[in-house]
Amino acid sequence: MSGASGPASDSLELAALLCSRVCHDLISPVGAIVNGLEVLDDNPKPEDKEFALDLIRKSAKTASARLQFCRLAFGAAGSAGAQIDLGDAQTMARGHIEDGKITIAWNLPRLLLPKNRVKLLLNMMVIAQQTIPRGGTLTVDPVGEGETFGFRVTANGLNARLPQNIADLLASGELVANDAHSVQPYYTRLLAQACGLKVTLAADGDAMVVTAA
Repeated sequence: MSGASGPASDSLELAALLCSRVCHDLISPVGAIVNGLEVLDDNPKPEDKEFALDLIRKSAKTASARLQFCRLAFGAAGSAGAQIDLGDAQTMARGHIEDGKITIAWNLPRLLLPKNRVKLLLNMMVIAQQTIPRGGTLTVDPVGEGETFGFRVTANGLNARLPQNIADLLASGELVANDAHSVQPYYTRLLAQACGLKVTLAADGDAMVVTAA
């Protein structure tokens, strides 16, 4: 990582960049809540008041969904040996990712998995989401079983693209993660390594596929 001079520096920079990533995800809905409250403070007309209240409701719901997702995808989410229900992961993924443009086809069984494996899956979905900026479908499938259980997330959408920088960050053994965007694929690769898996992003016809196997 950039500017690192040892394991302690690497850990500090990783923590700082992940915090920046979470703040980046939350600043928009929280800012919208503040804007709605400012409208209410100005003694608005009835129609403006209703607009402000609707903005606050929607933004608070979005902020809550993103917080829950980030807690699981980037946070501790329980003790070191915790296991997480894939059904809970599905609920959080839908709340965070499904926004009217993107839908999720979830083909995983409902079972308990070690938390790092679930964190890996959620981060893979974030990466797949970035390949279809105009929206589409994320299809989540299992790969293997037992100790080798992994995932495949297929993104289908209009003008799907392969962000080469993200593919390189996932594949490279050495990289520079220096902002809230590049740290996420870097963190995903670390999670895959902790699970004994390798994560890749590649095109498959018109689809973009993120695989951990």
